[in-house]
Amino acid sequence: MNRVAAATRRVDVVGVPMDLGASRRGVDMGPSAIRYARLHEKLERLGVESIVDHGNLQVPIRESAALHDASAKYFTVIQEVCDRLAAVVEESVREGGLPIVLGGDHSIAMGTLTGLTRARGEPPGVVWIDAHADINSPDSSSSGNVHGMPLWFALKNGFARAETTVQIGLRDVDPGEKRMLRELGVRAFSMTDVDKLGMMRVMEESLRIAGSEGRPMHVSFDMDGIDPSEAPGTGTPVKGGLSYREAHLVMEVLHDSGQLGSIEMVEINPILDHRNQTAALAVGLICSGLGKSIL
Repeated sequence: MNRVAAATRRVDVVGVPMDLGASRRGVDMGPSAIRYARLHEKLERLGVESIVDHGNLQVPIRESAALHDASAKYFTVIQEVCDRLAAVVEESVREGGLPIVLGGDHSIAMGTLTGLTRARGEPPGVVWIDAHADINSPDSSSSGNVHGMPLWFALKNGFARAETTVQIGLRDVDPGEKRMLRELGVRAFSMTDVDKLGMMRVMEESLRIAGSEGRPMHVSFDMDGIDPSEAPGTGTPVKGGLSYREAHLVMEVLHDSGQLGSIEMVEINPILDHRNQTAALAVGLICSGLGKSIL
């Protein structure tokens, strides 16, 4: 059954083929894999009236980009791309669209959150689905990979707020990130919490935090948040992740809240995937977020 809300009559799709934030190559092909998994066709079947595809932003390849600072590799180039992404996202929201951002590695979340904040005048509530906390600073990161830092940068620069941010599915968190989560007060639900409480209880608490005062919510969905048995096409898989149904429940509950204002799907690596399985799952999750239901 299709239950597309008025707020999702127009969606704006933008691809960001970014792989500079990660050490493993291949996520730059993620946006193409998602489109190849019939994203547009399935959105049309769902009843979305207008699909505006902005294509892919131009991202320099690693071989032509300057490393600059080893503590935040390629940050200058990543920031430039994120600035252009922010402009697309801001325009989409101002024109009444729901942005769907296709990654690329998770560093692009900095651009998405910047654009959402500028368009609405305040940061959105953030539901961050991930095996990793992505809240390292350049000082605490052992790798210097920026895809492990986007939430820290967003919080630092005021494009997200700790009190309206939740993380779900954590199971591989660095010691420095654990300290940062405690110091900042970000509510984080590890997979142990999901196991103990159940996903519905986790989502009820997430809506209370991220959706407080009726604010629009942004879901930033790293596909490694899902168990590798369901989503093998990602560069940093960790066993024991969300099940297929748990992942869909996240998106279904967000849709039913009436407050889902933007979607981001990242870290899909077709080189590591099996028959585009992970990209197809991402498309299904987007559709659940826009109102597709079982009955």
